[in-house]
Amino acid sequence: MSAPDLYAVLGNPVQHSRSPRIHELFAAQGGQSLRYERRLVPLGGFEAALADLRAQGGMGCNVTVPFKFEAARAASSLSPRAELAGAANTLGWDAHGRLWGDNTDGVGLVRDLARLLGREPQAALHGLDVLLLGAGGAASGVLGALLDGGTSVVEVWNRSPERAQQLVRRHAAKASAQGCALRASACPGRGHALVIHATAGSLAGELPQLPPGVLQAGALAYDMMYGARPTPFMLLAREAGAHAHDGLGMLVEQAAESFTLWRGLQVRTEPVLRQLRAELDAQARAS
Repeated sequence: MSAPDLYAVLGNPVQHSRSPRIHELFAAQGGQSLRYERRLVPLGGFEAALADLRAQGGMGCNVTVPFKFEAARAASSLSPRAELAGAANTLGWDAHGRLWGDNTDGVGLVRDLARLLGREPQAALHGLDVLLLGAGGAASGVLGALLDGGTSVVEVWNRSPERAQQLVRRHAAKASAQGCALRASACPGRGHALVIHATAGSLAGELPQLPPGVLQAGALAYDMMYGARPTPFMLLAREAGAHAHDGLGMLVEQAAESFTLWRGLQVRTEPVLRQLRAELDAQARAS
């Protein structure tokens, strides 16, 4: 009997990742034989970790903070969405051993927002005024999909204004083509229908330092991170009367897109999301 195909998630930190469990559930749906591991990568050690995975027979990997930009640079070819983002969260080797890169974060986010808003994915964000907090690998991976989703306005805010401006400039042509007003915001002091937290602060339990009025009653506040308990951003949003959600659904949806890229199979995300949510709730009750 042949060994199961090897995949992994590479990141730092990575111990929190539910990706191995998600791909285990996807593999069970499709009768696939695979092994999916967490691999903690030291800073400065991404290329070596990627080479080790390949040498051990790895067929692909997901990439999380802080290596998404490095992943894009390592790939021999990039999908259009990864090229626009300048970041990749999904890598794989083709039949000739060449490394390709893609970014499934944006499609994962939009599919989960569609679920939360009760809309079809192709019209999930139609007419929405959006604030995107952050300009790192996570924000870079989703901005293109937000523009494609029909948003009317997207503001990007980051503690480093230069990075926000760079991200906006890279996406300016797509924003113009989609008729979306895209701009970097030095101080987002007004309310938005949708506020997306795309920084890594929630991983460290950090409370984002936002100007007053950014989070307002009735708005949808979405943290791309997730955990057994609400993130600091979610708690802050709820205090302001916003409807706060974590990124577990996005994680499942982007993983499903990665699984399809690797295995050529469509999977059902709803039962996997329910299972993961139940497991996180049980973890919260036990702690």
